[in-house]
Formats: sequence, structure tokens, C-alpha cells
Amino acid sequence: MAVKVAINGFGRIGRLVFRAMVEQGLLGKDVEVVAVGDIVPADNLAYLLKYDSSQGRFAGTVGSRKSAPDKAEDDVLLVNG
Repeated sequence: MAVKVAINGFGRIGRLVFRAMVEQGLLGKDVEVVAVGDIVPADNLAYLLKYDSSQGRFAGTVGSRKSAPDKAEDDVLLVNG
């Protein structure tokens, strides 16, 4: 059973924690990220994760999408999936 985690803010620390979970193979197996709280749309979060100036490019695939057709902006972050 995976532990459900929410990340409050996707700044430097939030992205580092997320990257560590992915790099250690925990994401999807032992840890499930159910929410990322931030004020910017998911496409901005995807860009920040993919092109990090201090950590380098993210090794996996990163994208975003809308959870429903009536949403104005992307609100779902997709990583390696």
C-alpha cells in the first residue's frame, strides 16, 4: 500500500523532494503524490521540473493536461506516464 503525499509548494525544495522520490523509484510504488499545491498552472510546474537550472534536465517524461474539458488551464501534472 502506497503512502499518499501532498507537496505544499513546488519551489526548489518541493521539486527536489519530488525528484528524489522519482530517482529512488518510490513514485507509484511506495509513494503516491496526490496533490501539489502551487499558484501556477500545471504546465508551468511541468516546465520547472523538466528544465531545472541547478539540478539539470529531468530524466523522465513530464507533461500536463486538463482534468476536465471545461477547465481553463492545465491542472494535472503527468510524470513518466
